[in-house]
Amino acid sequence: MKSIIKLNPEDNIFVLTRSLQAGEVIEMEGVSHRLSAALGLGHKVAAARIAPGEKILKYGVSIGSATAVIEPGEHVHLHNMKSDYLPTYTLEEGHEFHAAT
Repeated sequence: MKSIIKLNPEDNIFVLTRSLQAGEVIEMEGVSHRLSAALGLGHKVAAARIAPGEKILKYGVSIGSATAVIEPGEHVHLHNMKSDYLPTYTLEEGHEFHAAT
């Protein structure tokens, strides 16, 4: 069974199909990368170098932006990306949600 999968050809990340241990090697598009940390099922790794501000693509759509350089095979998560959507559905204290009419 493959340990990673690219969900859409346009994605710049792979998704783990099983938990992997630190030191395991993953094969991404003909290049081997050794994981520096253990990662769980469903976590993301960069398919290619992602520059700060570049969109993270999963399912062919942006799920956020890189906040730092992310090298191929590196874990993509909250330590190096931010959601571009969180503020749109997170309420600040003292504010109410009003549906569009």
